Amino acid sequence: MALWTDFAAAAPRIAEVFTRRHAVTGNLCMLGTLRPDGFPRISPMEPRFLEGDLWLVGMPSTAKFEDLRADPRFALHTATVDTQVSDGDAKLWGRVEDVRDEALHQRFAEAVFEDIGLDLRGQEFEQFYRADIVGAASVAVGDEHMDVTTWREGAAEKVVRKH
Repeated sequence: MALWTDFAAAAPRIAEVFTRRHAVTGNLCMLGTLRPDGFPRISPMEPRFLEGDLWLVGMPSTAKFEDLRADPRFALHTATVDTQVSDGDAKLWGRVEDVRDEALHQRFAEAVFEDIGLDLRGQEFEQFYRADIVGAASVAVGDEHMDVTTWREGAAEKVVRKH
């Protein structure tokens, strides 16, 4: 599995689309998890970057985090409302790892406070999931074409241009 910095080095086109769309939407993405009954769950969330990693952290005791505790597989899609996808979109998939590091948690809380004013400082995190990416895809639209870029761990990005 690839941590964010490894993924971004291996799949720079997809990483660029993801980070751009992530920033434009105020960090909003849609998280796909698997419910205990095996059906998919789609939930909004705001993943964050810290110290070169992508973190899936949020409100404790929510169904999406219980899903990840039981089955660490996830899909993460940048939020879009543009049916023409003119600004592109990207999706990542992989597994999460719950990182138990209180000093890291507090650095994260400080960064969130500085960024959006939400004060999580001094709080304990029930779960603190780092995204380990195994695959990704993005769409980028040009004047008369659309590039679909895919990546799988251990391989190079593959771009298919559609006219």
